[in-house]
Amino acid sequence: MRSETRRDRYDSKIKNGEAKSFPISLCAINFQCDENLAYLIRTAACFGSTDLHVIGSIPSYEELRRKSGTLNHYVNLHQYSTPSQFLQYARQTGMGVISAEIEDGAKNIHNYSFTDAISRYGHVCIVVGNETSGVPVEILNSSEKVFIPMPGLGFCLNTSQTANIMMYEAVKQIQQEESRVVVYKPNLALCQY
Repeated sequence: MRSETRRDRYDSKIKNGEAKSFPISLCAINFQCDENLAYLIRTAACFGSTDLHVIGSIPSYEELRRKSGTLNHYVNLHQYSTPSQFLQYARQTGMGVISAEIEDGAKNIHNYSFTDAISRYGHVCIVVGNETSGVPVEILNSSEKVFIPMPGLGFCLNTSQTANIMMYEAVKQIQQEESRVVVYKPNLALCQY
């Protein structure tokens, strides 16, 4: 049986320089299911993202802690009231916005270069849509669009599953260019909300 806590193990990875971070973040749109936001926190932390942008409400600290495997301590949450506020932040910081959406003109994830996007913007944010309504049109009109092909019977994934696949592909491409990897240095002061 392990004597150390999850936080002890996470802190050890940071201290030993094993935890990497990448110039990529996630954005959630007013999720209906609190678990999905907690799962996105876990996805962000596991794939080396230090930031999660949330358009809409944020569940209680305790709810996020329980469902995220206590990884909410390591991911900065940035909250916005509207898609316009998020887009204004993206423009001000030069952050590229990539929407995960099944949409005319969207690029197949297999043909999309996240590393090229990072070269253009310096930092990119993958937006995953609301469980029912998807990514707002305002964001779609101001972003690059990428879809995940689904050759089976179903036609859409749960939003947290979409985030997992998008982050996996982005980090896979980034790791092929090792010069982009930096040691994880979270600003824990920003993690309070």
